[in-house]
Amino acid sequence: MTPLPRILIAEDSPEDAELILEALRKFRIGNEVLHVNDGAETLDYLYRRGSFANYGTGQPAVILLDLKMPKVDGIEVLKQVKKDPALRRIPVVIMTSSREEKDLLNSYDLGASAYVVKPLKFGELVDAVKALGAFWAIINEPPPGSLARIEAQIA
Repeated sequence: MTPLPRILIAEDSPEDAELILEALRKFRIGNEVLHVNDGAETLDYLYRRGSFANYGTGQPAVILLDLKMPKVDGIEVLKQVKKDPALRRIPVVIMTSSREEKDLLNSYDLGASAYVVKPLKFGELVDAVKALGAFWAIINEPPPGSLARIEAQIA
């Protein structure tokens, strides 16, 4: 059986990352989830550079990407992902606290698959992650030949 592709969380806030991870656990996602702390680590993972050089093959089923990160911000990560033919079909969901119209428009203009403003309350975050998981696991049809699927048991 082919292993499920990873879910990549690019989030610099340890608290937000833990809330997203906990929400995914509550949703019972079967995929491995990898958390990176900034945009540079995100690109290193995608291109298998640095500490990710021997991390295996395959790309994530989806990238949950924060915009406001150190080293390389989320907008620059999104630009690089969407201009690379080997990466551009990976769904990128912006998960940010920014409600700025310019961030929203810029994200969609660059090819983001979705833009989610992170709710402040944990229960609302769980609901948002559950809705995202249901969409990517059940409703979304990945490109032909893609392994991009998420498996979850919806309670």
